[in-house]
Parts: sequence; structure tokens; C-alpha cells
Amino acid sequence: MIGRHFFLLGAALATMATAAPALADEPLAMRETEDAAPALPAILSPRERAATENRILAERLDTLIPPIMRAEGVDLWLLVAREYFEEPVVATMLDAENMHARRRTILIFHDPGEGKPVERLTVSRYGLGGLFAPAWDPDTQPDQWQAVAEIIAARDPKKIAINSSDLYQFADGMTLSQYDRFMSALPAALHDRVTSGEGLAIRWLETRTPAEMALYPEVVRIAHSIISEAFSRKVITPGVTTAEEVQWWYRHRLMALGLDPWFHPSVAIQRQGAKGMLEGAEVIRPGDLLWTDFGITYLRLNTDTQHLAYVLKPGETEAPAGLRAGLANSNRVQDFLTRAFKTGRSGNEALAQARAEAQAAGLDPSIYSHPIGHHGHGAGPSIGFWDNQNADPRGEGPIRANTAWSIELTSYAAVPEWGGQRVDFRTEEDAFFDGETVRYIDGRQTAITLIPSD
Repeated sequence: MIGRHFFLLGAALATMATAAPALADEPLAMRETEDAAPALPAILSPRERAATENRILAERLDTLIPPIMRAEGVDLWLLVAREYFEEPVVATMLDAENMHARRRTILIFHDPGEGKPVERLTVSRYGLGGLFAPAWDPDTQPDQWQAVAEIIAARDPKKIAINSSDLYQFADGMTLSQYDRFMSALPAALHDRVTSGEGLAIRWLETRTPAEMALYPEVVRIAHSIISEAFSRKVITPGVTTAEEVQWWYRHRLMALGLDPWFHPSVAIQRQGAKGMLEGAEVIRPGDLLWTDFGITYLRLNTDTQHLAYVLKPGETEAPAGLRAGLANSNRVQDFLTRAFKTGRSGNEALAQARAEAQAAGLDPSIYSHPIGHHGHGAGPSIGFWDNQNADPRGEGPIRANTAWSIELTSYAAVPEWGGQRVDFRTEEDAFFDGETVRYIDGRQTAITLIPSD
């Protein structure tokens, strides 16, 4: 029901979006196959980015908070952060001009029920961009924690959710010192109403709105464009360029564009006759299979992509058939995995089904997919880990509609042209699950990128 409700809002949110700076003349649509060498979209100015981020945040607060609180059966949600020590949820609720919590920032969401709007309060000295109403007058009540206790007691909630979780880092933002101060101030009669806000935190972070999904294809297109540039003769001179030089080219390119990586890019080489991945100062040669793992953060959305490229030997016009077949195998594993998505199914169940079907088809898969959005390794159930292909507590949660994913996996195959050498065909593409089907946000790689050697 929640997912359907969000997408009924799509037309209204799209209308609101026209008032904001446009990312492109026509919004990019999700697609199955990506362009081989996509053009780099225009990058917004800092002011345009802030306007877009603030519009999206306001819409998220208006449209997501009420349904997730009601779905979780929580009528009051308390969030606490300190300057330069923002917890994961609060960090996503700060407007673009408030880059950090100020001193101690305390947010309260209260659902009074009976169809009334959810209150959004901040027990701090600042109003946070007009998104939260200031609810503390230090001249009247100098003790911030006592002010929080008085606000809560006056509303008499049945459940008081705080972000505390042993399993999920995204829902564990309440530190011990703040918990102690809060519980000391809260009337004893309300102590047994305090509960974990784990479900609220995960749902807030994992859910993508229609307005965000109107932006996401362009965000992913930027990443794809930068990768296609990295895997070209503009950057790589076979016999000269090293793997680590390409890594640092990424960092310089992002700096020039005013963009940020959320992890240091990876570049490695698989080579006939060489064991494993070659990295660092290793020089890229003709006949090498290159791999990259690259992700950016833009407009508060993250990308995570792994692509393959082949350096043509003199006289070659395509990659060896065994390498091409290896990527096709990984595409098949992707298909098995995306077909395993079902609303309410756990990440562990999706993993088991996809692996079983891939193995039955004669493939050798390893699946380690994860949600993506506000964080690169995002909130929500994991679908396998590279070091654990069995059920994991972090994969027990349900797959929900309106969530974005990095479809990250590999398959191994013997390559005849390399003397039967076992090669690792890693791939990772960002996708969106609408509750019925999984669609790639800006397509997926189905052909190995070719880099001429002369």
C-alpha cells in the first residue's frame, strides 16, 4: 500500500519539479542497455543543486514520514545528532544550507492521529530551513533535554521511537551519553514506551520518491560517462598507463567537475597467464581485461558501477569470444537475480533463488547486491556478500517497493583463448524496483568496452 501511494503522487511531484532548475531538456528515462559512450550531462551549479536538494527533501518529509510512521505503529520519533557527529538519518534531513547539526540538534516527529498532519519539531536554536518548527526557548527552559521531555509528555505518545539497532548501522544513531540524558529527563511513567526506530530509519532511507527517480537516471548517466572516458585512449595508453594512474585520473576528473566520489575508485587487470587481479603500478598492456569499480555522490544520490574493458591487440577488432561469453554469463546471473525480486521476499530468499537458478543453468555465480540511494551501501536488506553466499542476518529484511539497488555480482568462467584460465567477470549496475519489476536506471553493460592499442 505504501509503495502504491507514493507513485500516485508522481504526477503532482512532477508538476512541482518544473519550478526547479532542469537537469536536462528532457528527463532521461530508465533503460535496459546503456549507451557505449554516453555524453556527459550538464552539472548543476551549487545554488541549483541546493534548490533541487531542498525541494526533494521537503517532498520526502511531506510524503514519506506519515505513511512510514503509521506502517510501523509509531506515533513519536526522536532523532538526536551533534555537530560533526550527525547520525545517518539526521544527516539526510538537513537542508542544503545546514550542512551539519548545530551544537545538539534534536528532531521530533509526532503523529497526533485522527488524520491530522504529522508535527515536525526541532528542539534546537535553529529552524532548519523552515522544514522543522522550532520548539525550544532556552530563555524559558534552559535545559534542552528537559524541554524534550516536556514536549513528549504533553503529547503522551504510545510509542517513542529512538534510533537504536544492533544489526543496522543506519538505525543506531542514539549514542549512550545522549540516551542516558534523555532517559534521565523523561518521566519514569513513559520509559516503557521507548522502542527501537529501526524500521522507521530503514524505510526513510531506502525509499525513493518519484521526484528522486526523475533525477536518478541523469546521476547514473554522469557516472557512466566518466567511466567510458576512463576506459578510452583519452586516458589509457597501452604499454604506458598504470592501473593506479587511471584511479587517480577519476579523482582529478571528479574534482574538476565539482563532484565527489563516495569511495576511492578501483581499477585492476586480469591477464592471460597471470593469477588474480593485478593492481597499483602494473602497466596496462594489449590483451588485458580491465575492471573498474566507481561511484559518485550527486544531488544526495549515489551510484555504484563495475564495468569491464578489453585492450585490443594489434590486428584485433573485438574481444576474444571467451571473454564476451563471460560477460554474457554475468548478464544472465543479473537476469536470474532481478527476476527473484518480490515485494516482501527477504534478501536471503532472493539470493537463494537466484543462485539456485544460475547454478542449474551451469553458471558459477557469486552474488553480493545491496540497496543504494542516500548511501552507496544503502539501508535495506542485503542480497548476499562476496564472503558469504548463504543466508545472513543482514539479509533477513523484506524487499520493498520503490527502492533502488546495485545489482552487484560476478560469474566465473574458463576462457578457451587464455588456455582455460578461470576469469572473474564482475559487473555492477544500479536499478530500481517498483514493486513489480526491476529496471536498470541507465541501462547495463552488455558488451565489453574496447580500447585500441594503436
